[in-house]
This record gives sequence, C-alpha cells and structure tokens, in this order.
Amino acid sequence: MKKYRILFIKKALITISILSLLIVGCEVDTAGQYSYRVPDKLNDGIEVCSLDDVNINSIFIEEVMNTINRGRYEEVHAMLIFKDDRLVFEEYFKGHQYKWDAPYHHGDLVAWDRTNVHNIMSATKSVTSACIGIAIDHGFIQSVHESIFDYLPAHQHLKVDGKNAITIEHLLTMTSGLQWKEWSAPYSSGDNPAVGIWFSKKDPVSFILEKQLLEKPGTSFNYSTGNMILLGEILRNATKMTIDKFSDQYLFQPLEIEDSEWILKFDNGVDGNNLKISPRAMAKIGMMFLNNGIWNGERIISEKWVEKSAKPFNDNTRINIPGEDSGRMGYSYSWWTKQYAHLGNNINMYAASGFGGQHIMVLQELNMVVVFTGGNYLTKRPPFKILKQYIIPAIKKG
Repeated sequence: MKKYRILFIKKALITISILSLLIVGCEVDTAGQYSYRVPDKLNDGIEVCSLDDVNINSIFIEEVMNTINRGRYEEVHAMLIFKDDRLVFEEYFKGHQYKWDAPYHHGDLVAWDRTNVHNIMSATKSVTSACIGIAIDHGFIQSVHESIFDYLPAHQHLKVDGKNAITIEHLLTMTSGLQWKEWSAPYSSGDNPAVGIWFSKKDPVSFILEKQLLEKPGTSFNYSTGNMILLGEILRNATKMTIDKFSDQYLFQPLEIEDSEWILKFDNGVDGNNLKISPRAMAKIGMMFLNNGIWNGERIISEKWVEKSAKPFNDNTRINIPGEDSGRMGYSYSWWTKQYAHLGNNINMYAASGFGGQHIMVLQELNMVVVFTGGNYLTKRPPFKILKQYIIPAIKKG
C-alpha cells in the first residue's frame, strides 16, 4: 500500500509540474498582448467612438500594437487614428525626447502620453504653410504669386541675379532655386545649412538669400528649411505679428489647441522650424484639412488652400525622403503626397512629415487622419510601413 501511495504522490507531483509549466507557458504567450480600448472623451472638441463603429478591423490594429510592444518598431511615441469625424484609436509608448547633441539625438527616456507636447520637426513646415494660407484669406498677403521681395523691405539689396523672380509659391513648394544642401549633411553638423544658419553672424534672411540662384524658380525641387524661414519673415512683415502670435490667434485658438510652443526662434521672432504640440493637436490640424478647412462648423482656411496642399506641385512627384520607408513621394504646398491602393481603388494621401517620424497623414477617400510621433532620428522610421501594411488594410469595405 505504501508503495502505491508513493507512486501516486510522484504522479501527482509530475502532473502539478506539467500543469505549472503549461500555465507559465500560457502566461508567456499572452504577456504583453494588446487589448483595444476606445479613446477617452475629453473636453477638447474631439468626439470618440470604437473601431467597429467606423468599420475598422481591430485585428490589424491589435497586430501592429503587439509588434510595437515587442520592440520590432522602436521609438514610435504615439499613434492616433481619426475616422468619420471621430477619434477611434489613441495609444502612446515609451521613447526618447529629442536632444540635438546626444547620440542618436536621444535625450531622456520618457513614457509619452496625451499630455505631452512633442517637437514635430519639419511637420512644422505644413503649419507654416497653413499660416500663409490664412494670411492670404485675411488679406494680409495678396497672392502666392507675388515676389518674396514685396514683403522683405530690409533686404531689397539682395534682389539681384534673378532672385526677384522667386515667389511665395516657390518657397511653399521647395522650388525657389536657391542653393541649399540640407540633405547632404547630417542634422548634427554645422555643414548642414539648416544647422549652420544658427551659428552664422549674418541675419537669417541674408544667410539664405545670399545663396546662389542655381535653378529657375518654379522648375526644380530642392528641400530647404531656409524657404520656410523666409516665409516666417514674410508673415511677420505682412501681418506685424510673429508666427507664434499669428498661429495662436488664427489657427490654434479656433482649433481649441491650448498648448503650443515655437521652441526655436531667431532674434527677430521668426521661427526656426521647430513647433511643439500634442498628438491630439496634430490630429485636429489634419481633421480640419480633411474637412476642407472647416473645424466644428467654422472655416479656418480656404478650401482652395486645402486643394493646393493635397496635390503635388508641377513636377514634384518623384522624391525619395532620406530615412523614410515611403517610396517616391510628391510635394505640394509644404505637404508630402502619395497614392496607396485599397480594395482595388487608389487612395490619395498628403502628409505633414518631420524628422524622426512625426506625421499628420490625411487620407481623403477613406475620410481618415493618422498621426504619429517618434524618435527615429538616425534609425529606420516605421510610420509609412505601418500605414500601408496595417492601417489601410484594416479599413473594411463600406
């Protein structure tokens, strides 16, 4: 009897051990598995609902969330999806704050959330463009076809060698023709003119306009933060307001955006192309453009300006963005453009995009805006891949 009792105890212990291993195995398999949740409804003018309510397959979204959480896509800081006039997805992750003089430009590691403002880098260019459009709507600037020198009274001496032909539209579309080798040097180097301008003893407008005119204005794309700095000076002279004051009054207040900070400004108050806003604020800008310039029934910017922002300018259609896994892109009034396929149809996308993975993606045919922030300054940036492989396929046939 004692022998059988011992055998029974041994079998029981073995069984318990096996069950324990199975339980542990199950815990390992399910650890970190993402479960979708509807975004919180806040008092910020944004309506919310579920993915199912707008016909989005949550399986795709959960899959990409698990991929991010497993570390395959690093330094994604925020991802938001707005569809059919409602916010349906909003998640935040750990990642590094931007620091110019640190390895990989990575500062402190933080847990991002909706209360944090984020440096949206060159997505700021699309905000500057919107401010120019609003200034035209209000009569501060007459037309995009005016010479830039009509609004640069202190720099008339630089109106030489054909530069008078540069118009506001040429600055908006990166076709000014001025020498500017921004993509030929890293953003940690003074050899990059977008960085070198801060170390120059010249005023920023002179630094830019003293560059050689290499191409006939309007004919050739060349990415230039200098163009946007000139637009900031033009806006200041036309409106008698610096861009932070103008954007707050004419853009952010109507959009109910309370926290915004233009963190790099020259001595004259002109922006150096670095705006900090929250991902929800980014979504509001995209939502306003998606609705043809209207937010909560109020027109913020003209429908014509939205149309100009959504379509590439002239021959700006075959551009490869350094560091982006996006393929060839177009460029409009300071927005990037691209086509995708969805259920046999072409989908037009235009995006405000910035260094490190900052994006406001507007997809007209899908009635959708997708927002990303990130810290992939010197590493692969996944937002365009996530959009193509997960988010667009998640949209069910209506």
